[in-house]
Amino acid sequence: MISSFFVSDLHGSIERYEKLFERIKIEKPELVFIGGDILPSGSGLFRSMNIKYKDFINDFLIYHLKKLRKALGKDYPKIFLILGNDDPRIEEAAILEAASNGIWDYINFRKVEYKSYSIFGYCFIPPTPFQLKDWEKYDVSRYVDPGCVSPEEGIRSLPVDNRRIRFETIKNDLTELTKGNNLSNAVFLFHSPPYKTKLDRAALDGKMVDHVPLDVHVGSIAIKKFVEVNQPHLTLHGHIHESAKITNHWQDKIGKTLCLSAAHHSKELALVKFDLENPARAIREII
Repeated sequence: MISSFFVSDLHGSIERYEKLFERIKIEKPELVFIGGDILPSGSGLFRSMNIKYKDFINDFLIYHLKKLRKALGKDYPKIFLILGNDDPRIEEAAILEAASNGIWDYINFRKVEYKSYSIFGYCFIPPTPFQLKDWEKYDVSRYVDPGCVSPEEGIRSLPVDNRRIRFETIKNDLTELTKGNNLSNAVFLFHSPPYKTKLDRAALDGKMVDHVPLDVHVGSIAIKKFVEVNQPHLTLHGHIHESAKITNHWQDKIGKTLCLSAAHHSKELALVKFDLENPARAIREII
């Protein structure tokens, strides 16, 4: 058994993090997966003088995880972490520094071997209506849904070469990330859910832009096709908070692949708990 926790989209909520830390301390999972949107909204670009922690990563996250590591000793879990579309990329330097000190494994566009499993991470999502574009890319082509803002527009916390912004896609990234790998025992930590599943249902019913009805499914076509073709062991997702409320499902299957989401629409912590060797028995606790 490989006991595992999965959370996503905590958005800097002190209450959610404290609940997570307490559960880690009590239950001592072997692995913890954190699926992006970890910071207070807009941290790094739109700092407010009213927020409690000016440097949320160092003053809160790392501080408390160090305390947890000291308390747990050898029982401190292996933490796999990615960022999400609401996390400015300028904060990535602090994430990487913490990774070098063993706080967590930052796995965006990386593979980490753990026992018999290959753990992959990928932050990017398809274009959204939001302005921050650090973790957005074209999905399978240079198409943008009605109402969404192109990756070539919006704002970025760090500069990126214009040709990369224009021509890179999630589809090509996944091919590059996994080339030469046997994916039958692979685990993917994505921020985006796969397209047209029970995990990517947005509250867009009846909404239109310029007389064009909006697609209520907002996940990644590239991720969906990738999972269909490669059939990895498990995929983990977040991003669409309201999907589970709308569909009444926080898990789905694509062929033989189990897909789990830890996104949650309300202020509680959604904690997905599973055995990595048998994830079909996963449970989701709202705390």
